[in-house]
Amino acid sequence: MASAEPGLGEVSERKASTGWKLCGLPTWQKKPVERRTSRSRSSGRPPAKNQQSLIAVAKSCLLTRRRLRLDPSKKLYFLYEPGKQVSSAVRIKNVSRSYVAFKFQTNAPKSCFMRPPNGILAPNESITTSVVKFVEQPENSQEGKMKQPEKSKERKTKDKFKIVSLKVKDGVEYTPELFEENKEVIAVEKVLRVVFLDPQRPCKELDKLKKRLVEAEANNQARKKPQEDKTSKPPAPAEGVIDEWKERREKYLAKQQGEVADSG
Repeated sequence: MASAEPGLGEVSERKASTGWKLCGLPTWQKKPVERRTSRSRSSGRPPAKNQQSLIAVAKSCLLTRRRLRLDPSKKLYFLYEPGKQVSSAVRIKNVSRSYVAFKFQTNAPKSCFMRPPNGILAPNESITTSVVKFVEQPENSQEGKMKQPEKSKERKTKDKFKIVSLKVKDGVEYTPELFEENKEVIAVEKVLRVVFLDPQRPCKELDKLKKRLVEAEANNQARKKPQEDKTSKPPAPAEGVIDEWKERREKYLAKQQGEVADSG
């Protein structure tokens, strides 16, 4: 019995030591590890969903803010007449509080030109520009026909027009270098896709196109009048210049008369 009692004591001591190792020590080590991981996660945690949505809304508001309002705003309509020059028109209005310079760009510069291709608009000022395009003659006569479904009156193409804008100060004149020197602050207003309309099939787009063409022609005539007035009124010559010209003319006539008399 005496020899067995020390064994029981040793067993109890071993259980107590293992109990401390299993229960006490791990609890002390778990908490610091969890805190460290929580801190590291909080530092690299992505923004909440609400915060992401607010950022997206703010970006969309900045992107959708336009300086110019275009009509039409998505498609640029032309009559489909192969082998001919056809015209379209775009109404541009400055809806901002500052002066805005605009410029047309196209991926088909050989077959298209604009009148005017650029300009500067004051706040709330509008202009109707005309766009002229040459419609190439198709190689096959059947290709010249409108191949769209019967319900469709449109023929889509790959040609596009891009209108870019630039905020400028009052009094600034348009120059070709204006957009090149301010590339970082240029805004793309709209990209218009060229769409052909069948002239034999009336539609709302065709009626709107005719009205815009009338406005564009009136605008072009109004722009030409100031230029014609400047060229039609040459500066009046000074009186001294006129007197000198008369004297030279009289001397020339007298010389001719003298030569005739000598020959006679």
